[in-house]
Amino acid sequence: MVELFKIGFLPFTLIDLIDIGLVSYIIYKLYLLLRGTLAANIFMGLVFVLLLSFVAQAANFKTLSWLLKLVTDIWVIAFIVLFQPELRRLLVLLGRYPFFKKFAKTEDTTTADIITEAAFELAQHQHGALMIYVKEVGIKGIVESGEVLNAKLSTKLLRSIFFPRSPLHDGAVVIKDDIVEAARCTLPLTSKTSFDGVALGMRHRAGLGISEESDVISIIVSEETGGISVAENGVLKRGLSKEALRNLLLSSIKGSKARGLRNIFELFNKEK
Repeated sequence: MVELFKIGFLPFTLIDLIDIGLVSYIIYKLYLLLRGTLAANIFMGLVFVLLLSFVAQAANFKTLSWLLKLVTDIWVIAFIVLFQPELRRLLVLLGRYPFFKKFAKTEDTTTADIITEAAFELAQHQHGALMIYVKEVGIKGIVESGEVLNAKLSTKLLRSIFFPRSPLHDGAVVIKDDIVEAARCTLPLTSKTSFDGVALGMRHRAGLGISEESDVISIIVSEETGGISVAENGVLKRGLSKEALRNLLLSSIKGSKARGLRNIFELFNKEK
């Protein structure tokens, strides 16, 4: 291994540099995560004890090393006990990173289930709703026409947005992956006033209109009848059951992700 320099008689190599850099980065990220909490002070105390222990061993302070060893021998257990809430939060945050999401087989299922459950709960109360799920290409102009939220997708959030007295219930909600990007968005209307001989209201025309222009799925809940419809690629499907809606969403979401991966591979092959 290439030796960079020496500290006394100790050689300092590139591996040592990478090792120190990784440890420093981990400590820094942990501090950012804990900053502003009581646990941050405890964490810095533990770091100080570890550094002091390292210095004592390097300087051959036997008594001090023995005393600090008593502390460091149990620091892992103390860390787990003291930082249980923070560790849980850290694991949740790690699970949201794209790299780890590749191993989460239930992500698409969860998104489809949340939208399906919200749609049928809204339908039961005859609360009108218009939800737009973006498959591949974003619709930035539509998002900017509403109130930007960038909130974690949940059934309760969707129900709250489309509650009739909510200031955000008019217009559409835009969903990308498991994030509600915006609410109260304005959509283009289709030129069609009826579909298969059935007159279309403004909500259905908006849901159908955006599906004609963009790669999205529109989930429409009728305020008058409580019926649920889906518009995709300019085609409207009415009167869907809960299971039918969930299966349709699952199929469309997984299909769009598969197409996205295929496009990446094709682009990569062209570059080669």
